[in-house]
Amino acid sequence: MHITDIIKRPVATEKARNLANENNEYVFIVDRRANKIQIREAVEKLFNVKVESVNTLNIKPKAKRFRMSMYKTSALKKAMVKLKDGEKIAAYEG
Repeated sequence: MHITDIIKRPVATEKARNLANENNEYVFIVDRRANKIQIREAVEKLFNVKVESVNTLNIKPKAKRFRMSMYKTSALKKAMVKLKDGEKIAAYEG
């Protein structure tokens, strides 16, 4: 698996932005097959930073309803990546 296939996109929510500003922790949607070691290596190579820790969270699909039809949301995997002191991802800030 290539490093650009592992990290799909950053999470751009208010809570994720607060984590980045206060705890130096960045949240990404990652490939469901990726493990913590692969995620760590991908973030370090893509953004040229040093990673302190990686926490992952599997999100199961949920049944939703829109008018008369039912559907399921897609299953996701989130990775919360804590960077070492002094490190920062400039492209994530905004």
